[in-house]
Amino acid sequence: MGEGAFSAAVLALSWAASFFATRALVPFLGRMNLFDRPNERSLHAVPVPRGGGIAVVGAALVAWGFLVFWGWAPRETLFVVVGALFLAALCAIDDWRELSPAWRLPAQATAVGFGVFALPPPPALLSLPPFLTLALLALAWLWFLNLFNFMDGIDGLAGSEAAFLGFGLSLLAPEAPALFASALAGAALGFLYWNWSPARIFLGDVGSVPIGYLLGFLLLDLALAGGFLAALILPLYFLADASLTLARRLLRGERIWKAHREHFYQRAVEKGLAHAAVVRRVLAADLLLLLCAFAAERGWGAAALAFSVLVVAALLAALAFAL
Repeated sequence: MGEGAFSAAVLALSWAASFFATRALVPFLGRMNLFDRPNERSLHAVPVPRGGGIAVVGAALVAWGFLVFWGWAPRETLFVVVGALFLAALCAIDDWRELSPAWRLPAQATAVGFGVFALPPPPALLSLPPFLTLALLALAWLWFLNLFNFMDGIDGLAGSEAAFLGFGLSLLAPEAPALFASALAGAALGFLYWNWSPARIFLGDVGSVPIGYLLGFLLLDLALAGGFLAALILPLYFLADASLTLARRLLRGERIWKAHREHFYQRAVEKGLAHAAVVRRVLAADLLLLLCAFAAERGWGAAALAFSVLVVAALLAALAFAL
């Protein structure tokens, strides 16, 4: 079987596992009374089961484990698998009974610290000692998994972004990480059918946090393999929306760990855009970002990055004014 066909098979099997597992979870989570209920901070009108991310993370990690077992990927990847399982277990508790940031952040840092052993040896950054370079990479990873969680606020957004990033990384990453990305893309697509507006199930923290963790690993791996600009460009909308919103709230002295409605995508929905309309705008921008990432990989780095910034700025403006 050729490399492309094998990657497609991994994607298809992960899709099927996630799709059918999510279908089973919709009534099960309802019977368990595990609902995301409407409140002053939410953007949905009826209670929706949450915790569907178990299907996505489970399907992806089973695929990752098999790829390692059959020798398609280095055994060090198991550090990341264990880190993701640890986060999923903790976040399942968080979805059932909310944990304080005093528990969540150290647990996330532990998983990231575990996962850095699976990354390629990093080059020296600004002549820093290796341990400081690793610390910076760990902080970047920690921020990304949290921002992905922050961006899971409307129907279909986090699921479609996970599918897009997985697909993009499957095309741009080296061989083994590309297969991991295909598995994650397939799992996200299987879930997305049930999460598209009007959503019948939400990821919950059990999905959004481990998915952000796995995507963060793949993006860092691509960056360390020489694709730094591509790794920056692909998730640039999520990076910009989450980071600008966080900065704005910090400047106002707000508690940044509290739920809110201030992200650009949330403001667009509040101003009248439907959830699906917002996600379609994000996906259109994402396709342009994917083209920019390819251009950056082919020697057009500065131009690709500049155009990516313009694309994301235009998207943020469109969301801010609900255009």
